[in-house]
Amino acid sequence: MPNHENRDDIGLLDRFFYLDPWDRFKWMRDNAPVYWDPTADGGLWGVTRYEDIMAIAKDPDTFCSGKSSRPERDSWIPSMITLDEPMHKRRRSIVNRGFTPRRVQDQESKLRALTVQLIDDVIERGECDFVRDIARWIPMVAIGDMLGVEPEDREQLLEWSDWMLGGGEIAEVMDDEERREKQRTYSQGYFEYQARVIADRKVNPRDDLVSLLVSGEVDGESLNDEEILQESLLILIGGDETTRHVMTGGLEQLMLHPDQKRKLADDPSKIEVAVEEMLRWVSPIVNMNRTLTRDTELHGEKLSEGDRVLLLYPAGNRDERAFENPDDFDIERWPNRHVAFGGYGVHHCLGASLARLELKILFEEVLSRMPDIHFASEEPLKRRPNNFITGIEEFPVKFRPGKRSGN
Repeated sequence: MPNHENRDDIGLLDRFFYLDPWDRFKWMRDNAPVYWDPTADGGLWGVTRYEDIMAIAKDPDTFCSGKSSRPERDSWIPSMITLDEPMHKRRRSIVNRGFTPRRVQDQESKLRALTVQLIDDVIERGECDFVRDIARWIPMVAIGDMLGVEPEDREQLLEWSDWMLGGGEIAEVMDDEERREKQRTYSQGYFEYQARVIADRKVNPRDDLVSLLVSGEVDGESLNDEEILQESLLILIGGDETTRHVMTGGLEQLMLHPDQKRKLADDPSKIEVAVEEMLRWVSPIVNMNRTLTRDTELHGEKLSEGDRVLLLYPAGNRDERAFENPDDFDIERWPNRHVAFGGYGVHHCLGASLARLELKILFEEVLSRMPDIHFASEEPLKRRPNNFITGIEEFPVKFRPGKRSGN
């Protein structure tokens, strides 16, 4: 039995729990830093303190990924995020070729032009939905181009990505089985599309990630089609939804803290440090699962071989043991060793540098061309309830109308 009381308002697999978990996370850190949730699909542990999250992430021999990175018992997929060494290293070394510093930096001019164009499309109106019109397109275009998606198919890719993470407003009125069936349908649509891209790249290679995955080898071994499909799905989900939510959550905090926004507008050189605080604050990946390979003990709790352990990244990023005044949004916080990318140790995020570049460019352009951007109404922003990746789904804003670039 766990050495703590169980609370009815803590459900680690409940998608609505993560909409506003902060008081409960604090209670867990202070009273039950290794919390047993008996309601979560047969029970699992939740870890909330920063130091414990980092230690577990760096100890794959005890806390393995190979039984699934997601806590649901039927959620294992054959991508590198669910592999342990040495298979993980083999897979990662191939995928990593698409995220070298040179390849990421080579995207800057394209990302800058895209961001400028998106702002051009709304700047004369003086209002827009920041998610629909701007934030969702930047990571989608970057990742979509890497995955070989044709420009005319980007809207479809957005729909696939959205539904594979649980769907939007329509999904909220569905029961769990109906929602899962919808997810399976959209997943199949994405896999069929991407299978055609893979087949094409075998014959007509391009300068994209899919071509690298098709031709890549380590010690004479290459990836098969199923492995390429699963890695492309991981890149899509990891690179699209997460970055978009940091863009929106970061802007929300700047608008709630106009003094912070003014500092960045006056001195754009502060944006790179501010991006790290946005990542810490938003923490769009709310958890990852590890499985015990042997019995162990943590904070007096006896964990058994086979137990699932959920690393609760937003809770770690608000841990007062690791961050001074963690509930304050501070664009000048430094150092800022957050755990926002949801994978440390051998599973540190491959796309972190690309995400940082997208965020830096976005806020440079928005603060320069929309310096007075503000909430369009006092209505609460619509947020996605999800037990994996969560964030703002609708974000109406207003700003002083301006001219298109070059005018």
